[in-house]
Amino acid sequence: EAMSMGERTPLAAINAPASGRMAVAEAITNLLAAPIELPRVKLSANWMAACGEPGEDAALYETVKAVGMELCPALGVSIPVGKDSLSMRTQWSDGTDKKKVTSPVSLIVSAFASLADVRGTLTPQLNAQEDDTTLVLIDLGKGQNRMAGSILGQTLEQSGDVVPDLDDPKDLVNTVNAVNALRAQGRILAYHDRSDGGLLAAAAEMAFAGHVGVSLNVDLLVTEGDGISDSRMETGDAKNWAQQVSARREELTLKALFNEELGVVLQVRTAERNDVMQVLREHGLSKFSHFVGKTRPQSSSIDAGKGELQVWRDAKAVFSAKLTDLHQVWDAVSWKICQQRDNPANADAEHAAAGEATDPGMHVHLTFDAADNVAAPFLNLAKPRVAILREQGVNSHIEMAYTFTEAGFEAYDVHMTDLQTGRVKLEDFKGVVACGGFSYGDTLGAGIGWARSITFNPVLAAQFQGFFGRTDTFGLGVCNGCQMFAELADIIPGAQDWPRFTTNQSERFEARLSMVEVLESPSLFFAGMAGSRLPIAVAHGEGYANFKFRGNAAQAIGAMRYVDNHGAATEQYPFNPNGSTGGLTGVTTADGRFTAIMPHPERVFRNVQMSWTSGDRSELSPWMRIWRNARKWVG
Repeated sequence: EAMSMGERTPLAAINAPASGRMAVAEAITNLLAAPIELPRVKLSANWMAACGEPGEDAALYETVKAVGMELCPALGVSIPVGKDSLSMRTQWSDGTDKKKVTSPVSLIVSAFASLADVRGTLTPQLNAQEDDTTLVLIDLGKGQNRMAGSILGQTLEQSGDVVPDLDDPKDLVNTVNAVNALRAQGRILAYHDRSDGGLLAAAAEMAFAGHVGVSLNVDLLVTEGDGISDSRMETGDAKNWAQQVSARREELTLKALFNEELGVVLQVRTAERNDVMQVLREHGLSKFSHFVGKTRPQSSSIDAGKGELQVWRDAKAVFSAKLTDLHQVWDAVSWKICQQRDNPANADAEHAAAGEATDPGMHVHLTFDAADNVAAPFLNLAKPRVAILREQGVNSHIEMAYTFTEAGFEAYDVHMTDLQTGRVKLEDFKGVVACGGFSYGDTLGAGIGWARSITFNPVLAAQFQGFFGRTDTFGLGVCNGCQMFAELADIIPGAQDWPRFTTNQSERFEARLSMVEVLESPSLFFAGMAGSRLPIAVAHGEGYANFKFRGNAAQAIGAMRYVDNHGAATEQYPFNPNGSTGGLTGVTTADGRFTAIMPHPERVFRNVQMSWTSGDRSELSPWMRIWRNARKWVG
């Protein structure tokens, strides 16, 4: 399933119905990065208004009518669910003065669509490997460049009076169909909607993601009129060369770059751009679709613009800045917020890394053949039983069960109450797995409540101790399960040196794709994988390997550590999201039967599940070797 959001609240202070239409349309242009079909799109509408205030009831009515009775039926999408907050005002006294703030009508749209195949999903990351590519702008504003409510207008304290709008729903329908047609032909390399900040912001974000220079050309976007019905068009013999640098032309350039009309930006191969335009023509979009720029990869024969964002007009560069500098500016607001909210040192480190020109980005380095299924010889034999433990607040158990099943096990959903009541006994299983999440809300500490439900229950304590003590069993703890395993270290043979996992040094919950390296260790799960480096999903607030409370850092056997994009073990944030010494994020026992890791391999067992991968998105990811190793070990 694909999900997106859309909101254009600033427009509502000027034109409430337009803000509603734009919120719905923005949600759909966001969603269009995935291969959606409009009839399958469902919306959740969160309405907010200050009912009872002068004019607000009427504004709410007109906006609901515009969205629910006009726009959505025209698009063929429905709004089956939503909520409202209709007292969006606050008032207070300041001495003898009575003050009040009233919020404009606000529609926050969440869009959902089920997908038959997610592999066609596009991202804003520009392809830096292609030598010659073109950026195509589909301008659903049709050159009107309405600036009211834009970020530029707010910055200049010029609110304006004419806002962007979706004038014809058919244009949005045609855009969805055209992008899907181009996607099916494999002609789109990158995709980004135009929204807050306009074309310049969209192009900059695409360049940041791809680490590749971009040269924009706004000539077609600053041309007024059509040269037929009026005399404003400045091309050919009619071009007014004397006014090329006039204030009017500078104003048009700003409008072209910063208007927030609906639209999308596509990266396509230059050799195919005419074919792309033909598809847009077939969908009635070519009249307001333009070639607006080209990428400048290091392999380009043109040096101008490499590592930069440039804006060209009238055959000369009117703006140029290094991507590194722009990325720093782009990240500055988030950085300043994090300085106040989180660990200032970590906030500074993350900001310093933003846009670093020498950063090679994530990579995949394997010391084994990911296509080699080491469990294959055992798949036609008996299926060993593995208990996927579940407790209040635990998640990812479905993914974990799938991976074990795929590797040749028979996975069982075992809730802790099953063990407490005797409906299920661990003696019937070869393996036990504790998954991630927030057991008992982590109110006693991450994984501690879950562990105490075992150690404080004599029957369960004896059952787990007996399971751990057998020589033919194995166990895996992931994230919250890792924290729980660490709290059970006293009854896990060989785990006495494991640390307790406590609050990340960043003092925040970390959810990101991080680079890790598999260490040389006896862990049965990582057999043959030592030295491999690849991305993995991370989602935890308490992943710091803390030996202050328990364990022995010198004796603990590491199984996995965080590395930077150069492949070196790191304690630098954000490459090491928890701050553990030496990047430690996984431990194991001397016999390798029990392993506890903070990252989530079960969330990325397919390449397509990763937000970045160099692998084939149709294939299982290299992490699948973990569960196949376990099946091989059982024999």
